[in-house]
Amino acid sequence: MNATTTAVTEKSVQIPVGPLTLQGDLHLPESAQGIVLFAHGSGSSRHSPRNRYVARELQAGGLATLLMDLLTPEEERVDEITGHLRFDIGLLADRLVAVTDWLGSRADVQHLPVGYFGASTGGGAALVAAAQRPDAVAAVVSRGGRPDLAGDALPHVRAPTLLIVGGNDTAVIKMNQAALAQLRCEKALYIVPGATHLFEEPGALAEVARLARDWFMRYLPQNKERMPAT
Repeated sequence: MNATTTAVTEKSVQIPVGPLTLQGDLHLPESAQGIVLFAHGSGSSRHSPRNRYVARELQAGGLATLLMDLLTPEEERVDEITGHLRFDIGLLADRLVAVTDWLGSRADVQHLPVGYFGASTGGGAALVAAAQRPDAVAAVVSRGGRPDLAGDALPHVRAPTLLIVGGNDTAVIKMNQAALAQLRCEKALYIVPGATHLFEEPGALAEVARLARDWFMRYLPQNKERMPAT
């Protein structure tokens, strides 16, 4: 990818969500054009090497990123045993909405248009949250996601949505095709040839990052220009 070098400020942040506190890593490039919130997938966290790779490529393109844990450490320990919280799309979406509202209260990022990058079950949560905050979320990208889990929220999503799936991830392709048919926003489905669910093949994750950066740079700065001056 032809990424330019840019200075990036890194901050560890604590995000209040009701009585809980979520942990996050905020990366803010100079003259950022927007900010992308990462909703991780099943059994993952803000330390996911795949999401962190994509985040670095977005930062190089002039986009701020926030990788956060949607579950507390205690909840993650429970989920490692039961596996049920990672599929609680309503819970994950509510927390993503709370984090979005929290960003709107921060002077350093509140002026930036917001995008969501969801992976696996995080893709479903991102779409539900986008439907709940149509005026706040400017674009959504799903990587190997489960947008079908967004269910009845899909027709209410207004943010332009890109679904990215590996060409060898047959079952997930069908799920994404079904979700795509229900979306009423500007939308696209891109299948990365030869890639499996985790995009571990040479060049596959780089293609995901390129597609995501192009999508966000297409819609986030445009949204920013439409915002009234303060």
